[in-house]
Amino acid sequence: MKIKLLLTVIFLVSFQNFFAQETPIQEVDTVKQKAMIVEKQRAEEKEMLEQKLKEEKRSLKQQEKAEEKVENAEKKAEQAEKDAKRAEKKADKALDKIEKEQKKLESAEKSLSKAESKLDKARKDLTKMQTKFAKNKSKGKLSPVEIEKENVNITKQQLKIKKIEEDIEKAQKKLRKLR
Repeated sequence: MKIKLLLTVIFLVSFQNFFAQETPIQEVDTVKQKAMIVEKQRAEEKEMLEQKLKEEKRSLKQQEKAEEKVENAEKKAEQAEKDAKRAEKKADKALDKIEKEQKKLESAEKSLSKAESKLDKARKDLTKMQTKFAKNKSKGKLSPVEIEKENVNITKQQLKIKKIEEDIEKAQKKLRKLR
């Protein structure tokens, strides 16, 4: 009976051993777990850093786009200002040119009226000289030398009138040209 009992005990121990589960060694697993945890933390940190880097790149690109838009707007404003200044200068030049033309026109009209008044005065003087000469000649007060002098003076006055008439023609041509 002792043998039976011994055999049963051996049989049960072997049966238990045969169906027993393997248990992993805790010491090795904790080292591996620590290494895995460290690796996970590193991977998570790496992912977070990559996401931060992507976000920073996006924000940087947005800032650059915004700055570029501001620069373009400033350039457009400067260009518009330059164009406005050019247009203003052009308008000033045109206005100055118109004013000069107006002054020239007024000057030509003034010189024409002046020449016409000179012509009227010269004709009146000629008429006076001729009437005076005719009166003195009819009275017989003039000597032949004085008659010649008066004729020379009348001829000079007639030449003066001709010159003034030429000046009037020139002034009229100038006035027509300016208009």
